[in-house]
Amino acid sequence: MRAFLVRLPSGARYWTVLDNELAVVRVADRFLRHVRFGRDGAESTTKSYAHSLALFLRWCARTGRDWQVGVEQLGLFMTWLAHDGSSLSSASACEGVVLAGPGGAPARGARRINGVLTAVRSMVVHAVADGQASGHLVPLLYELADDRDLPGAARGEDERMGWRMRARHRLHESEGPVERASDADIVALLRACRSARDRLIVLLMARAGLRRGELCGLRRSDVHLLADSRALGCQVVRAHLHVLRREENPNGAWAKSRRQRVVPLDFLIVQAFDTYVLERMSVPRAADGDFVVVNLFRAPIGAPMRPDAIGELLAAASGRAGLTQAVRPHQLRHAFGSNVVDAGAGIDVVADLLGHAAVASSQVYLHPDPSRLRAAVDAVPTPRAQAGTGR
Repeated sequence: MRAFLVRLPSGARYWTVLDNELAVVRVADRFLRHVRFGRDGAESTTKSYAHSLALFLRWCARTGRDWQVGVEQLGLFMTWLAHDGSSLSSASACEGVVLAGPGGAPARGARRINGVLTAVRSMVVHAVADGQASGHLVPLLYELADDRDLPGAARGEDERMGWRMRARHRLHESEGPVERASDADIVALLRACRSARDRLIVLLMARAGLRRGELCGLRRSDVHLLADSRALGCQVVRAHLHVLRREENPNGAWAKSRRQRVVPLDFLIVQAFDTYVLERMSVPRAADGDFVVVNLFRAPIGAPMRPDAIGELLAAASGRAGLTQAVRPHQLRHAFGSNVVDAGAGIDVVADLLGHAAVASSQVYLHPDPSRLRAAVDAVPTPRAQAGTGR
């Protein structure tokens, strides 16, 4: 079983799952096509799901289980995910042998395993609704639970306890601050940038929270830097940009969120835009074109930058800055979300700024950076100072 990229005659693409004979696995393919075209999901989403479903279907094939029987025994699959490393042979897998014993390092972490289980549950629910599987599988995957563990913004306005379906199979993920770029790392990156374009890229991710696909898909018409944009037909005041999904971009850029959102821009980004425009105008072949971020220093000049080039740019800048680890694009986005929360914004504001479909996705930013926790403790006066006595 393996994931496979499908290119349709229309030019649209999605990922599916092939079996050992290179035949399409029907239950997975119908679900993945529904995600891509029925739910307007991103190609990258089908890629992630396809790799996860390939793991599940591979386990079912190796252990001689029909996939529906595998759903009934999902706990065994979780054990296999946790302890089946790449060195585990197919023969031992068929015998159900687990090589890693207690105390051994897991082959996959809780976050990865939960991601695989999410894909499997989604495929099963679609298969039941599509008539490809028995309805008795759904209660095996979900249980009725209350919503007390959800943030207040994700519950009803009356704040009364509600009920929801909760996944039965899920590993505990340790809670803590997100893996963000520190403010010092961001400053070091900006100093290590060799062009105005690169500095603008860092600022748009670190101070506007753009994903790399959203950044590379930006058009000039999406950016409004005037104090009053009503002449452009936009009623949003002050400098801002619009993030919206477009069907196809030549550079493969894709906005994950289906909803269009507006992101305010501060004076640092506005200044960076002005400097970048001057730099871009000095390159004749890059002066025209509707994309905001384009190639200036390597062929094809003027073409929109690819999303994977953003990671290469940050890795090179991190090396020049002397950082021990390269800063990844999503770490800059996490830095923005964390800084917005630290500045006092509510979780609903963070969700809108970052384009989260569910407010619960923004809950991770409620965990402050450890250095800020230390600063908060150090700022508390001593008991003697609070009592107003010097003794």
